[in-house]
Amino acid sequence: MKLEFKKDALLNGINIVSKAIPSRTTMSILECILIDADASEIKLTGNDMELGIETKVEGSVLERGKIALEAKLFYEIIRKLPDGDTPVVITSDNRFNTVIECENAVFNIQGRDGEEFSYLPYIERNQHISLTQFTLKEAIRQTIFSISPNDSNKMMAGELLEVKDDFLKVVSLDGHRISIRNIQLKEHYDNHKVIVPGKTLSEISKILTGDNEKEVLIYFSKNHILFEFDDTVVVSRLIDGEYFKIDHMLSSDYETRVKLNKRDFMDNIDRAMILIRDSDRKPIIMNVEDNNVNMKVKSAFGSMNANVPAHKSGKDIMIAFNPKFLLDALRVIDDEDVELYMMNPKSPCFIKDEEGTYIYLILPVNFINEA
Repeated sequence: MKLEFKKDALLNGINIVSKAIPSRTTMSILECILIDADASEIKLTGNDMELGIETKVEGSVLERGKIALEAKLFYEIIRKLPDGDTPVVITSDNRFNTVIECENAVFNIQGRDGEEFSYLPYIERNQHISLTQFTLKEAIRQTIFSISPNDSNKMMAGELLEVKDDFLKVVSLDGHRISIRNIQLKEHYDNHKVIVPGKTLSEISKILTGDNEKEVLIYFSKNHILFEFDDTVVVSRLIDGEYFKIDHMLSSDYETRVKLNKRDFMDNIDRAMILIRDSDRKPIIMNVEDNNVNMKVKSAFGSMNANVPAHKSGKDIMIAFNPKFLLDALRVIDDEDVELYMMNPKSPCFIKDEEGTYIYLILPVNFINEA
């Protein structure tokens, strides 16, 4: 095998597929990146058996072949090669001895037989939806923070993707909060309901350019989901099981509705968190009266009081929250003003817009001993 690349193109391809390389594994071949070159194209592949990524890399095939190279070593070698227009040339023989050269830098490393590598599972491409890279990247950003990757309940480590006609619903939860994005699709599709590992969505988000003109095709099968965009294919195993029934938690009833400036609200929560340590778990207490939200926190380090102007309808209420949960939701909302809907100090608070494009449910905390 003999291939020629521009350094930047090769390094970008390695960066993409490295997101599917496991940090720990008992199968050493999974620590490798597969280089597969036929007469027409060059593909790089990483696969940890749960998540697989394949991407095409621009280059010249001087001699066809395939080889698996240890990912970390391969990345470090290419990264340290000289910058400029001089091509990177990779050559391997039938014993998988591999030479990587660029200008006066020459590396000799041992590769492995590409036939040992596990290819991505085959997915029939007949059940799919289409949306822009920007939309998918934003939907992930606006929900991924409320998964619980270390929870014993595997459902909380994933996100629900539910397609109904021309809508896509993305849902995540961790037992204390729920994040929901509702997305209007351009076409009508068959219904699908799958649970995608949070790790998969997080890695896809890092690869997506966020271009509003470029599409992502998402294909569904019984056990896998496939994302196709640009010159990259991502295949992930799905989480098996029935997702939580969240509809009965999404009541439209409320006793208090508050509209306030998001930036003012966030800034005061941010200031309050200066006095809170993770081990304290001190809540931020909100007293909603008339056209004002009084916010206070008290910890071993001191106390803070702040007032945020607001438009209130309904009853006065005093309620407390984990400030981090409020801040996580507010950071991903792009609106200038936000609306909070509350029933009583023990019922969930909803942060949502009138169109229902986003809904954040946050459970309150006990504050009797804090007030």
